[in-house]
Amino acid sequence: MELIINHIRKTFNELPENLEALLAMEASGKKKGIAIALNNRIIPRSDWATTILKDQDSILIITATQGG
Repeated sequence: MELIINHIRKTFNELPENLEALLAMEASGKKKGIAIALNNRIIPRSDWATTILKDQDSILIITATQGG
C-alpha cells in the first residue's frame, strides 16, 4: 500500500490507521505548528484522529519554521 507524503511515494505493509498515527511516524509526534492537507483539502486538527487513510492518498504535512 502506498501514500504520497510531501510529494514522495512511500510504501507501507499496513497503512497508518489515521492522520494522527501518520503524524506520529513522520513528525515524531510533533503537533504544534503543523497543518495537514489530505488530497488537497486542509484537515482540521480536531479531525486528525478520525480521518482514515486509503491507499494512494496524497498528504501534505506543513510545518511552521522560525527565521529572520
